[in-house]
Amino acid sequence: MAAELYPASTQTNIPNSNGIVVTAASKKSIVQVTQTITTATAATTQQNINNNNVETTSWQTSHPTLRERNALMFNNELMADVHFIVGPPGESQRVPAHKYVLAVGSSVFGAMFYGDLAEGQSEIHIPDVEPAAFLILLKYMYSDEIELEADTVLATLYAAKKYIVPALAKACVTFLETSLEAKNACVLLSQSRLFEEPELTQRCWEVIDAQAELALRSEGFCEIDRPTLEIILTRETLNIKEAVVFEAVLSWAAAECKRRALPPTSRNKRSVLGKALYLVRIPSMTLEEFADGAAQSDVLTLEETHEIFLWYTAANKPELGFPLTRRKGLSPQRCHRFQSSAYRSNQWRYRGRCDSIQFAVDRRIFIAGLGLYGSSGGKAEYSVCIELKRQGVTLAQNLTKFVSDGSSNTFSVWFEHPVQVEQDTFYTVSAVLDGNELSYFGQEGMTEVQCGKVTFQFQCSSDSTNGTGVQGGQIPELVFYA
Repeated sequence: MAAELYPASTQTNIPNSNGIVVTAASKKSIVQVTQTITTATAATTQQNINNNNVETTSWQTSHPTLRERNALMFNNELMADVHFIVGPPGESQRVPAHKYVLAVGSSVFGAMFYGDLAEGQSEIHIPDVEPAAFLILLKYMYSDEIELEADTVLATLYAAKKYIVPALAKACVTFLETSLEAKNACVLLSQSRLFEEPELTQRCWEVIDAQAELALRSEGFCEIDRPTLEIILTRETLNIKEAVVFEAVLSWAAAECKRRALPPTSRNKRSVLGKALYLVRIPSMTLEEFADGAAQSDVLTLEETHEIFLWYTAANKPELGFPLTRRKGLSPQRCHRFQSSAYRSNQWRYRGRCDSIQFAVDRRIFIAGLGLYGSSGGKAEYSVCIELKRQGVTLAQNLTKFVSDGSSNTFSVWFEHPVQVEQDTFYTVSAVLDGNELSYFGQEGMTEVQCGKVTFQFQCSSDSTNGTGVQGGQIPELVFYA
């Protein structure tokens, strides 16, 4: 993904002070500058018929705007008055630059080159910034062009913060927000805390809370620092079983042992976890979950294991060093799209046909499941396949069952994991039911429904072959987190 404040310049050759042609190409994550040796183009002259002046054609005259000419100076030796050695020793890159351009774009560079304590050094070492990120920073300062990719955006954000270039930093945060998903949410949470970006932090928490199991089972979770681990473990709103939390903590501990060059023994895992182990709410597991998991992990001491078993079974419960209460998790919200329901003796029938509807929302949410109508003729069991698609691509599918009690209530069916839904894009939800053919159906459907801070829009789906549409039919509710 590339976010540009201005269209990228076309490929241009300009001579530098050494007779080298610099070719700037801006289509990749790392701004690449290739150099080829060429002979300096001989100056050509043109006689002006009106005043007999002689003009010399040059790269300056072929690029009439200041922005274009500045952009051509990016990573160019021509007139460079400072050089940066960027990156750690052995992996560094030498980058030419121009003090005036950098000082105009950054107060840090302004103080470095023209402040009261300015040093006249012509070569500056920057070991803590990645060369690719530094080049992206410089390209923005020379041309206002911003190019970001997933593998460089965090390093670029660091560089933008270090040299106080807020527009580039904001573009990095926006990029991260749009690429945020369960597999990278924990890593981005760690970085957002480091860079003090509260809006990004809040977005990360939304994803981690709603898709906690996916987030904690991801490889990214194992890469976070221990303070971030501890903050996640204290989170009250995680939608997750505590047995899964314990498994994730052990995976993090094994990764931390590897980072410290320690064998991943139970003793070492316990050591690197420190007090984080006592943030896992082990007593909130079921007895079976504890017996099959934590009790056999060898991370707990024999005394701790014995006391936890007593806590489950004894009337006189011992005191434990672990939190006792379950996490509250998130409360699901429900979008009702019908104003009433009804049943008739010849409706609503299910014969393997699909009930489907399209929807869009005005902010990111997480679809957890659907509310469906059940039998109008007493208690009945249904098998149902529910599906969520975007532009024909299946995002989630689940084959499950539910039992209706003969009332007009809705009955919830769930996807295996909540699915992230982006704003201003239409998605399709479908249900294929098998069971009692006569059931309730919705009436007086609405094209727009306000649910808290989220606005839903509905439209008919071409996938619907059983009569469901905006005005009536099945799928009366969308169950979601926001």
